[in-house]
Amino acid sequence: MGFPTSIKDHPIVQEAVHRLDTLGDPRFGRTLTRSLDDTLARTIRRMADGTAFVVTGDIPAMWLRDSSTQMMPYLALLKEDGGLQDLLLAVLRRQFQQIAHDPYANAFNAEPSGRAHDPADLCEDPWVWEEKYEVDSLAFPLLLAHRFWAASGRTDHVAGALRTARTAISVWRTEQDHERLSTYRFRRENGPPGDTLPNAGRGTHVTRTGMTWSGFRPSDDACAFGYNIPANLCAAAALDGTAELAHHAHDTELAENADQLAAELRAAAVRHGTVRHPDFGMMYAYEVDGNGNALLMDDANMPGLLSLPLVANIPTTDPVYLATRRFVLSPANPTWHRGTAAEGIGSPHTPDGHIWPIALAVQGLTSNDTTERLRALTTLLSTDAGTGQMHESFHKDDPRRFTRPWFSWANAMYAELALDTVGLGTRPLWQAGT
Repeated sequence: MGFPTSIKDHPIVQEAVHRLDTLGDPRFGRTLTRSLDDTLARTIRRMADGTAFVVTGDIPAMWLRDSSTQMMPYLALLKEDGGLQDLLLAVLRRQFQQIAHDPYANAFNAEPSGRAHDPADLCEDPWVWEEKYEVDSLAFPLLLAHRFWAASGRTDHVAGALRTARTAISVWRTEQDHERLSTYRFRRENGPPGDTLPNAGRGTHVTRTGMTWSGFRPSDDACAFGYNIPANLCAAAALDGTAELAHHAHDTELAENADQLAAELRAAAVRHGTVRHPDFGMMYAYEVDGNGNALLMDDANMPGLLSLPLVANIPTTDPVYLATRRFVLSPANPTWHRGTAAEGIGSPHTPDGHIWPIALAVQGLTSNDTTERLRALTTLLSTDAGTGQMHESFHKDDPRRFTRPWFSWANAMYAELALDTVGLGTRPLWQAGT
């Protein structure tokens, strides 16, 4: 039996379209259905072992982070839908296999084809598309595993999730003392500076803080400093979910280990990752190194500072988050752009002056203002260059200038925002009290 390839007849989707239509623009609902159907019909490949391989869109590899976020909107649709439940289980099982194979890789091939982003990379594993180590690559499948359980009640995946969590904890513990314990290296000779790590592939020098080191950001660009604050806070949230699953499975030792590491990451992020800004007050930095250096910016990719309520169990009312949000959505943030078409956050990963639809969706999803959510939906529709698709980024003055014509993660973020705007999202299941 195959996985579902269309969702347009799902009763929750039909109800969402009806509610969106009352907002005055029929494109809201049409784009929701198109985004959900596109992911199901075009990005998912059923493998011989029953797992599911998920491409990002116009890149043929499966990213651990991207494939997790591509599945997130379907959490709202799981009740009474065994086909969707089986699909998400198949994706999770594929992710668990990939992490067991190489926990430092961020993207994988469907077969041991040897295809790679750059064949000259140090990693020669034929299963690996790219071995850019990113903390969030381990965190996002764990977040998805916990949220799947919360949304469906199924436990088929829990044993695999807990094995994966043990692997993640081991890596994150090692990378708490990157300078002394880690053997990970990444070098790429022929790319831009952000595509490789300095110091013979070790990365910039860091001092131990209690946070876990990351070579690369969620954008797949090298970290300027080794401790990415949103990634550490995201890892802590993934460990929260792991502890809950472990308690459910009566694995007290794992639950305690997950709780302990989560507490260490959070405490270190607050102690070493916050700064007092003269205009915004106490706020989070984006990256630090434990040596007194801090990078004040945000990146459109998740986990980013703006997305902390979505990925890090931080309330939208938290004072440090609110100060950080004011910074991020202002000209003080070097990646924030305002143009004639839109204003929002971009990324050093894309050309200057480009805004990311993902960040616009995150801005809406993390707002307590219904007007701001609706404005985000409207902006997303008005900047799709008439394609009906969300792109990686578009120019602030001319949305016809965009990067990546097919980027499934961005489509998924539109779907999440649309469902959430009309009260049919899943956040109440896994974000109580935020």
